[in-house]
Amino acid sequence: MIKRVIILISSLLLLASWTAPALALVPIKLIDLSYHECPAEPESDNLTTSDGSGSAANCYIVTGTAINKSRKTVYDADIHGRIFDANNNSVLPNRTRLGSIEEVPAGESQFELQISVPANLATPLKLKQFKASGFRSRVTLHFD
Repeated sequence: MIKRVIILISSLLLLASWTAPALALVPIKLIDLSYHECPAEPESDNLTTSDGSGSAANCYIVTGTAINKSRKTVYDADIHGRIFDANNNSVLPNRTRLGSIEEVPAGESQFELQISVPANLATPLKLKQFKASGFRSRVTLHFD
């Protein structure tokens, strides 16, 4: 009887400590960051900030290199970082998640991310503390 209890407790501890590989976040290093204005498009003439204020905004594309040191493709990698204007004002206060990269292959790859910045903020922008993390398999939601 005691042997069965020990085996049961050991099994439960083993199951509790096991994490499915698909759920483990894989860190992605982001380097060589830069930005440029978005190409002119008719709908970008009336661009506003995403905070609901309706303030005028400028569109920029942040580019860089993603380094995935795992040997597998990483999916749904959330990009986090801080962006400041020329006067060190936070461009997106209270928001560090800036977007995502759908797929990051093993090794180095290029990425880009579109952002909207309030038009009244001075450039050049400063891109700080950028990093990303994603999953070894696609994240899917199931609703019953």
